[in-house]
Amino acid sequence: MSTEESPVEHEDRWLLNLRGRGVTKISVDFRLVLAFDSDWEVALEAPVNLSHGTAHANPSVLLDPEAQDVAESLALFGAKVLSAVAFNSGTLRLVFDTGHHLTCSPDPAFEAWQATGPTGWRFASLPGGGLAVWAGSGASES
Repeated sequence: MSTEESPVEHEDRWLLNLRGRGVTKISVDFRLVLAFDSDWEVALEAPVNLSHGTAHANPSVLLDPEAQDVAESLALFGAKVLSAVAFNSGTLRLVFDTGHHLTCSPDPAFEAWQATGPTGWRFASLPGGGLAVWAGSGASES
């Protein structure tokens, strides 16, 4: 488990406090939602690339939450996060101990994804790119 209490801001990205957290629940409606063994949850609404290992050896699979075409995401159940990065561009990248990489790029028309965490943390990919961040009661846009 991570020892950091809050996400950490860098010049071009935020490191989310998910390292060592396991995926405990996967649900699907018009979104693909990953719940972690903490108070974190990631909801993906736009198509998501899921890859395993290197791109040369294993091409990525496109998951489409709106069409409920996300069966391959079940491989993430029980997986532990090695890295969780929300880029200021609006892209989210999660890397798991199973070798899976999940990447969600911003959507031109709507919020592609959002991550919510303890004590009011919330991150959202803005339509057309960019990142909104709420820490408790405030928000900022990058």
